[in-house]
Amino acid sequence: MTNRFRTRLAADEKLFGTMVTLPTPATSEILADAGFDWLFIDGEHGPLETSEVLAILQAVADKVACLVRVPQLSEVSIKKILDLGAAGVIIPQVNTADQAAEAVRYSKFPPLGARGVGLGRANGYGMRFDEYIESANDETVVVVQAEHALAVDNIESIVNVPGIDAVLIGPYDLSASLGKMGQIRDPVVTSAIERLTSVCLQAGMPLGCFGVTAAAVQPFIGQGFTLIVAGVDTLFLGQSASAMLAGLKQQAT
Repeated sequence: MTNRFRTRLAADEKLFGTMVTLPTPATSEILADAGFDWLFIDGEHGPLETSEVLAILQAVADKVACLVRVPQLSEVSIKKILDLGAAGVIIPQVNTADQAAEAVRYSKFPPLGARGVGLGRANGYGMRFDEYIESANDETVVVVQAEHALAVDNIESIVNVPGIDAVLIGPYDLSASLGKMGQIRDPVVTSAIERLTSVCLQAGMPLGCFGVTAAAVQPFIGQGFTLIVAGVDTLFLGQSASAMLAGLKQQAT
C-alpha cells in the first residue's frame, strides 16, 4: 500500500484525499470506503492523540494510504507516528533546507537518516522486523508544508533536499505570515503561492494543496498540483446535517 502510494506520488498521479480530525475510527472507515486515495490525519490542529491515531490506522491503513500531520518538526513525534504504521508524515512549518533535511533524517533509517529503531505496529510488533527495516526507507513518504514567508524565500533550497517527496502549501498560515490573515486571494498571498508553485514544478517536486471544497482546489489541480486534500470530516457531517434539516423544514411548510 505505502510503496505503491509513494510510487504514484512520484509519477505525478493525481491523488485525492480528505482531512480526518475526529478520533472515531468509524469516521475514517467511512471515508476510506468512499474511495479516497489517501487520508490526511491531522495530529497538529485536531484533538487526535497518539493512541487515537493508532486506532485509526488499525481500522483503515490496510485500505487506504494514511499520511499523518505531526504537531511539529520533532524526532519523537515523527518516529512515534511512523512506528504506528503510517504511510508517511506531513511536517508543518518547514521554512529552511536545514529543517527539511531534519525531517528526512528523522523519517529514514540509516544510512539515509537517523530514525530510531523500535518494535511497533509498523513492523508487526517485531514479528516482521527485518522485512520492515529493509523496505521502510523506500516506502515512507515525507511531505513538508510550505506555509510561511520564510519558506517562500527558501523554497529553491528546500526542494533540493534529498528525500522530500512533496511540498504541501498551507495558504492560511502563509497569509498570516505575510500580514494578510485569511486573505488568501490577496495579491501578496497569491504572488507567494505562485512563486512556490513555479519553483516546485520546475524542480519536478510534487505539489499538494488543501481546500474545504472541490471548487476551492480545482484551480490548483489545473496548475499541476497532484497531492490534493479536499474537505474535512467535521464539515462533511455538519454541512450534510444542515442541508438535511433545511430540506425537512422546507417540506414541512
